[in-house]
Amino acid sequence: MPVTTLDPTTALVLIDLQKGITALPTAHPAAEIVERSARLAAAFRERDLPVVLVNVTGGAPGRTEAGRPGGTPPADWAELVPELDRQPTDITVTKQTWGAFHGTGLDAELRSRGVTQIVLAGIATSIGVESTARAAHEHGYHVTVATDAVTDMDEEAHRRSLEKIFPRLGETGSTEAVIGLLG
Repeated sequence: MPVTTLDPTTALVLIDLQKGITALPTAHPAAEIVERSARLAAAFRERDLPVVLVNVTGGAPGRTEAGRPGGTPPADWAELVPELDRQPTDITVTKQTWGAFHGTGLDAELRSRGVTQIVLAGIATSIGVESTARAAHEHGYHVTVATDAVTDMDEEAHRRSLEKIFPRLGETGSTEAVIGLLG
């Protein structure tokens, strides 16, 4: 369903826009995803709405993630990209799994601020973004995905999430459409 409205207390949740992940080959240029996400973050901050910056530092214990480069990642692999212009008011969440809710304090942070809706952007569409969208929906949040501010390492997986999964979880729309609804 196309994005039609945003709740008065909506948070922006940016998934895994960190140096190691934005350096991976993606279906759509990561630089464009970062730029649109940074525009969303600036717009949310201008309206004193919560901005959540999520990074990932690990995977499920005892499991090997398919597609993850072998060896030890560089020391700055999990650092958020500087283009996001991290602010002291931003909420930061470090996760160990695909989704940003499991094993983190994200739900408590959002609820303490009265958040009822989240707008999602980031990488990878079918992994971190989709997992977080599903969990947000299960936690009772209204979910919106900024469709031009997400990408994946796999074009088919990206398209499937956009066309088949996200419309069942909430609303979808462009960065400009979301910013336009912020008022």
